[in-house]
Formats: sequence, structure tokens, C-alpha cells
Amino acid sequence: MSYNLLKGKRGIIFGALDANSIAWITAERVHEEGGTFVLTNAPIAMRMGQIKELAEKTGSQIVPADATSIEDLENLVAKSTEILGGKLDFVLHSIGMSINVRKGKHYTDQNYDWTQKGTDVSAMSFHKTMQTLYKADAMNEWGSIVALTYMAAQRVFPDYNDMADNKAYLESIARSFGYFFGKDKNVRVNTISQSPTPTTAGQGVKGFDGFIAYAEKMSPLGNATALDCANYTITLFSDLTKRVTLQNLYNDGGFSNMGVSDAVMETFVDNVDKED
Repeated sequence: MSYNLLKGKRGIIFGALDANSIAWITAERVHEEGGTFVLTNAPIAMRMGQIKELAEKTGSQIVPADATSIEDLENLVAKSTEILGGKLDFVLHSIGMSINVRKGKHYTDQNYDWTQKGTDVSAMSFHKTMQTLYKADAMNEWGSIVALTYMAAQRVFPDYNDMADNKAYLESIARSFGYFFGKDKNVRVNTISQSPTPTTAGQGVKGFDGFIAYAEKMSPLGNATALDCANYTITLFSDLTKRVTLQNLYNDGGFSNMGVSDAVMETFVDNVDKED
């Protein structure tokens, strides 16, 4: 259902890889709500994904950019404002990567060159993106910038590895840069802390299937889907949330406030009974 919440609004969406990605589904929802946008991702990610299909579906143009490169980001912002016909109203940062996770390196045995690269892609790129937008004065007043994060930034999830540190850094950047963007330009900056979601990237985390099942049992409303996250992002891009900024907003079915649930306790009781 469309309410035209983003009619006349324009922006940039980072991170649409394939139909499983949150950025992809968010792009579809932005299109349905009347928004226009430029799609971007790193050239290597674009070769692996199906972003051209999404561009055709939503009538969007693609501007490749390595989000760790200031030169690429400056080109992206300049071309996007040219293509879209003016300043931007929204930006979605939905990118993250850990080579240590991909290569199976334990948190206590990191390859620090890989760690640094992952931090640059997953967190520092958010600062670089906002700095580029800020210096170019590329955001309209009451615009909205959103990045996706995960609760491992606050709590220990061992197999999430160095991505937990990256997300903690990402959230700090959102608050710190969000202050200046709000004070100087009336632009909102928030992060959404999403449930574990079966995206292509998420499924690369060790033990993901077990954890998503655990989170489902722990959450009173169950896990939030990628579509739920897209819909939440739409509200943050819209004028309905003009005074919401510097927030880390949980979209997780209540998981973040749970200690234990009946469903999880029943699993333990069942296992104890079987042992007896």
C-alpha cells in the first residue's frame, strides 16, 4: 500500500546487491512511495549483484562508487544531484563487510589489515559519505540520513566478530556527525538496529541459522523482516519524523529489551527433561 510519503523527494541508496538485501527492498518501497533515487555500490559488488534489474524496475540510474574513496563519493554526490535535479532529501547507508568473518578468522586472532579494511567499509565510509554531503551542502533542510546497524554494537554475539566493533563505531559516527548536520543544516541522522535478517551478507555469519531461530523465540513480535526494515526506513525518510535524530532505533520485535522468553525457557526445559 502506498501513501505517497516520499512524493517529490530524492536521494541516494547505498548497498542494493540482490533481491534479498534490505537496501534493494527499501529502494522498491521508496519507489512505491513516490521517491526518486540514484543507486550505488562498489564496482565489485555491482558485478556480483543484480543492481541493473532494480534500476530498470524503479526507473533509476546507477552511479558506481567505492564508499571508502572520497573522490568516488564526491563524484557520486555531484552526479546524483545533477541526475535528480537538485539537493537530496534522503540517503540510506546499507553496506558492511568483514574479511575476518569471510575468511573464518576468530575474533582473538584477527588479521589487522583485514580489520582495518572492514572498518573503513562498514563504518568510516559513513563518516566519509556524510562529510562529502556536508561539504557539498547537498542535503535539503529536513533531509534524513539512515544507516543500518545491529545490536552486537551493544551486546556480545561472539560469531559476529569484528563487525560488532564496526557497528559500534558506525552508531557513534551517526550521533557525532548527526549533531553537526542537525545544528548547521537541519538534517536528521539515525541508525536502525535491525533483527538478524537472512540477507546474502547476513547468512555469511557463522551459526546464523541457529541465531535467527533463537532471536525469533526471544522476540515477542518475532523477527523484523527486511520489508519491515524498509517500511521503518520510509517513515524516517518522510516528513512524519522531522524531529527524530541522533537515535539508534530498534526494529527487532522487542528482542533488545528481553531477558528471556517462555519459548526459549521451554526449549531448555525440554532439553533438561530429555537428559534426565
